[in-house]
Amino acid sequence: MPTKKNNIDMAKPRAGYTLPVFACASALAALHHLQNKQKNEIVSLDLIEPPKTVTIPIQQVAKINNNTALAITLSEPGNNLDLTRNTPIWAMVELRENSTKNEQDKIILQGGEGVGKQINYDNKDAIYSYATKLLKHNLKQYLKPRETIIVTIILPEGKKLAKRTSNEAFGVIEGLSLLGTSGISQPLSSPDQLNSYQQELKVKAKQFDMLVFCLGENGLDLAKKSGINSQQLIKTANWLSPLLITAATEKINSILLFGYHGKLIKLAGGIFHTHHHLADGRLEILVSHGVKIGLKSAILQQLLDCETTEDGLQLLRKIDAETNNNFTEQVYQSIVETIDKRTQLYIKKYVDFNVNIGSIVFGRDRRIIMASEMGKKLQHQLIS
Repeated sequence: MPTKKNNIDMAKPRAGYTLPVFACASALAALHHLQNKQKNEIVSLDLIEPPKTVTIPIQQVAKINNNTALAITLSEPGNNLDLTRNTPIWAMVELRENSTKNEQDKIILQGGEGVGKQINYDNKDAIYSYATKLLKHNLKQYLKPRETIIVTIILPEGKKLAKRTSNEAFGVIEGLSLLGTSGISQPLSSPDQLNSYQQELKVKAKQFDMLVFCLGENGLDLAKKSGINSQQLIKTANWLSPLLITAATEKINSILLFGYHGKLIKLAGGIFHTHHHLADGRLEILVSHGVKIGLKSAILQQLLDCETTEDGLQLLRKIDAETNNNFTEQVYQSIVETIDKRTQLYIKKYVDFNVNIGSIVFGRDRRIIMASEMGKKLQHQLIS
């Protein structure tokens, strides 16, 4: 009798890295090609966080002229749901001779096509501190005393992919961010992260009977600026569903949902998986509330033709300004009240405990669009 073949566990975690790692690998390959006149099939780099050396495959590398080379890697986030999977990351490195002794001036980083701009910081390239630290740390060891390089990171698919994210809610336009605090890809869907959030919630449940759920860093920041005690804030990321159930189990009396409208609107449709890969229907939900308040079919069709809910919001505001109506207020009041109702029903489905739910949604401009009646009440209690 033939022996049973040992099946490979396809669920076994596969190493994945953040975008800054691939940008760094591309830059290293381009620099090596300029200096050594050879092509690298792989490069090694120090992640810094965590302190670990990894090897990254290089897809292509070529000289553009005697002083400039371009290298390409493909993003590999591992087993995680991530829209940047297989996204090409280009790095163009220009090598110059310079007499500067200032180490800070030896490596100049800049964003090219597809790298986002930070509208709240004079359109500065969305290349954040970890990415900057990673690139400079790994590149500087290969530079000769009189050499200076200009590194341009290019994400050819960045603008297109950015439309499927909430980047604009964080003040980043025209592309993706080179964001992260670690080289290892640990997205907001990581089970370990859920456990960490649940433990934090359980600790705070012993201190407070009211908590504020923020889906992301932007919500956390706005909630703090509104005067809410930071100790009552819980970052949910894309774990809103299990954290709502955990809160009810811990007998939390009231929860204020504080988030970007393009995320929280899913709850009005009974969709509690907020990750962009898992279910959508956001525009359809927006249109359904337009129907509910009696918008004309021509406006409804325009809403349905929008690419994003943010575009839908801007369309409603434009129509209000042109016609002296308050359609935006009516639609979003309907949405937030429905969010409250659907969330309460969702919790009640799993835990026999009544939780007061209020909601506040904000837009790309980081300004509050609408608060439900309960949302206003809870916010007043939180800041009084």
